Amino acid sequence: MSSGYVDLAGPELIAKYEPVIGLEVHVQLATATKIFCGCPTSFGAQPNSNVCPVCLGLPGALPVLNAAAVELAIQAALALNCEVRAVSRFARKNYFYPDLPKGYQISQYEEPLAEHGWVEIPVDGAPKRIGVTRVHMEDDAGKSIHDGFRDSARYTYVDLNRSGTPLIEIVTEPDLRGSEEAYDFLTGLKQTLEFLNVSTCDMEKGHLRCDANVSVRLKGAVEFGTKAEVKNLNSFRFLKLALDHEIARQVRILESGGTIPQETRLFNPETGETATMRSKEHAHDYRYFPEPDLAPLRIGDAWLAGIRAGMPELPARKRARFIESYGLSPYDADVLTASRAIAEYYERAAAVVDDPKSTANWVMGDLMGALNAQNLQIGDSPVTPERLGELVALIGKGEISGKIAKEVFLKMFSSSEAAAVIIEREGLKQISDTGALERMVDEVLQQNVKQVEQYKSGKTTVLGYLVGQVMKASRGQANPGVVNDLLKKKLC
Repeated sequence: MSSGYVDLAGPELIAKYEPVIGLEVHVQLATATKIFCGCPTSFGAQPNSNVCPVCLGLPGALPVLNAAAVELAIQAALALNCEVRAVSRFARKNYFYPDLPKGYQISQYEEPLAEHGWVEIPVDGAPKRIGVTRVHMEDDAGKSIHDGFRDSARYTYVDLNRSGTPLIEIVTEPDLRGSEEAYDFLTGLKQTLEFLNVSTCDMEKGHLRCDANVSVRLKGAVEFGTKAEVKNLNSFRFLKLALDHEIARQVRILESGGTIPQETRLFNPETGETATMRSKEHAHDYRYFPEPDLAPLRIGDAWLAGIRAGMPELPARKRARFIESYGLSPYDADVLTASRAIAEYYERAAAVVDDPKSTANWVMGDLMGALNAQNLQIGDSPVTPERLGELVALIGKGEISGKIAKEVFLKMFSSSEAAAVIIEREGLKQISDTGALERMVDEVLQQNVKQVEQYKSGKTTVLGYLVGQVMKASRGQANPGVVNDLLKKKLC
């Protein structure tokens, strides 16, 4: 069965309804060790090798809170405009699962780390504020690996390396009104967390996972419909596909006179459909109670102020500053703030030369193209930002042409040498000497009598052809501006 609207509910039916979506985003914090013990959080280790009595939940082992995890969680909360509690408490969330060795998860419940935040996303060209209900800390469970059927039996393996890795859960208000808004929210959230170095947000490694609570209601209705929770969406594309399918599924049920059960569902990427996993739990099902082995977490004013002062400029503010200070277009500012590394590279290059637009073009064009061709990240660029800025400055001074600069850049990329070294060694400096260029111009005019006559009879567009011939004769080293002036003077 297809997962499209045709099989579920047509666009005309869906248009009668308004989706109501809230997200629960789990983010693995970028600490070297786990949240309550000293085991490493490194990915890809041998199964069940990064474990100890604490993260295995062995009797008598006591948790000790990782201060670095707290600081990263606070940075995330501040970036989401949340109020950080002076005192928060950990709680035990009790449930059974094979990869949860303690039989409970250490989380926060009634007194989370932070609350009452918001994030703005663009909707129809205007900012829309999405509420953030809470940000709380918790430890992760392990991982179950299902091996399918072999020898008429199904095998499941448990890897507890991930057990105890530090997480924050970010819970939004039900303010999202479609899959596009949810996609934009998650994209912006990921970018912000990456800017802060709070998390790598590597979805393939499970560092960013999302659950979505979805309901629909007739447009204009005040009351929310019954929600379904779609679990473990581990890519932006799957988030959007799952939401579109779930919205259409619920509309079809309501239009046919049915009711929506409150339940937890899973998204199957192969079919593009959601399917029932279990009936929805409520908070009391988890039998939360205060964690007896951890003291309340107290965040003093001085500690909070120090964390705030150490935070980098966030993407939205950086985009606005790039537009205001560098005169860039919104598009250019978006591209150059796609990651903290790109933004920092650009600013270091722009500091070398007083031409922010040309610098932006080189970063977005030639540099990104060369990096993509070699499958490199900008932090691995053989051309340092300072040397790219020097190249742009040489163009501005007229020492090399734009065409020669592209050749020089490729040599810089392959050798990591400075532009000036390559230009000097290979004799690529732009020719601006009037006497030398005048001789080239005279030769071109003598060899192109027909074009000269066309120009003098009013067909001035041939000037470009004549300029090109001079540039060809000079192997691209002639100063185009000087060549233009000389040609016009001699053609009068």
